Amino acid sequence: MDRHGITLIDTGYIRPGLCAAWLVHGDGGRAALVDCGTATCAGRVLEAIDAAGVAREAVDWLLVTHVHLDHAGGAGPLMRALPNARLVVHPRGAQHMIDPSKLIASARAVYGEAMFARDHAGMLPVEAERVVVADDGHVVDLAGRPLRCADTPGHALHHYSVWDAASRSWFAGDAFGLSYREFDNGNGAFAVPTTSPVQFDPGQMKASIRRLVAEDPAAIRIAHYAVVEDCARLGESLVELVDRLAEIARDAAGQPDRHARIAGRMRALFIERAIAHGVDDAETRVDAVLGGDIEINAQGLCAWLDRLARQA
Repeated sequence: MDRHGITLIDTGYIRPGLCAAWLVHGDGGRAALVDCGTATCAGRVLEAIDAAGVAREAVDWLLVTHVHLDHAGGAGPLMRALPNARLVVHPRGAQHMIDPSKLIASARAVYGEAMFARDHAGMLPVEAERVVVADDGHVVDLAGRPLRCADTPGHALHHYSVWDAASRSWFAGDAFGLSYREFDNGNGAFAVPTTSPVQFDPGQMKASIRRLVAEDPAAIRIAHYAVVEDCARLGESLVELVDRLAEIARDAAGQPDRHARIAGRMRALFIERAIAHGVDDAETRVDAVLGGDIEINAQGLCAWLDRLARQA
């Protein structure tokens, strides 16, 4: 637990240092969990709650920033193990937590059967009476510690971020991009947007990034991965990169090999930016750490192009 009463939980999804959840400590031993990893991560998350000295009966809230499975896939199993918790979810995501069948089908289509079975199996529905819908501005009371939900679409329409006034920080899920600690150096953190399927929208993403920065946060806590500071600089860089990625996608529209074109140019852009950030052996590190994200991000940009074509 840090000085703000927040414990970082590595959910163990795919590899160490990839996917974070957060245990927020309130008065009287009460707690809230923000994001929770996949269903296959639920046991590890419960062990971390136990190790933090929080009784499972004392977890009052599970807040999922959005319903992508690396953030919310474990909600069903966890709600069965946390008997007093209520699930806080965006209005657009609530029904998917109550009946996750569409989420499961979508994940199978994105990841394939083998990867789904390895990383996502075991999802369970959440009882409707335990689900709390969080509209923009909804405040969760954690034993006198307010946690305010703010609508932050762009990565997904069902995404909110959580403002914790006690630490002057956001729990931002995927709204503030990816920033893996392997890229940290004397120049600070390195961040890139996450455009994964299927609801990426560049205008909404830029507006959400600006909304987060406008609060003048001391830090932003992201799922992938951990805590970033120097939020204004990172926000400016992310907004610029969103525009660059949208341009890359538009340039590939209508091409038979558009996915490969987008992925190749995204890789080159991230390497260019990593070099400018002073990352050692940038090409190797981008491939090793961001390779999977580039593939998924390219899928998301293709889905965005398809949506634009349907709207034309």
